Amino acid sequence: MLHYFRVMKRELRNVTITLENELARRARIEAARLDTSLSQFLSNILKERFRDDDAYDSAMNEALARKPFLKTDGKYFSREEVHERSRFRG
Repeated sequence: MLHYFRVMKRELRNVTITLENELARRARIEAARLDTSLSQFLSNILKERFRDDDAYDSAMNEALARKPFLKTDGKYFSREEVHERSRFRG
C-alpha cells in the first residue's frame, strides 16, 4: 500500500519487518525516548546508514576519477622514483 504524504511530498510504502522480542522492545523504548514513532526511528537509522554509504561511494568515485600525478614529460613515475628519497636529503 502506498501513501502520499502531502507535506513532505514523498511516497511512503508500508513494510513489515520481524524482530526478536527484546530488539523490538528496545527499539520502541528508544523511539519513545526520542519522541518519535518506531517507523520514523527505523527510517532515520536507514537514512543515516545510506547517507554514509553514499558519501563513501562518492568519495571513492572522486578519488578513482583523478588522474595520477605525472612528470613534466608525461610519463608515470617508476616505483624507484616514487620511493627515492635522496632528493629530500641534505
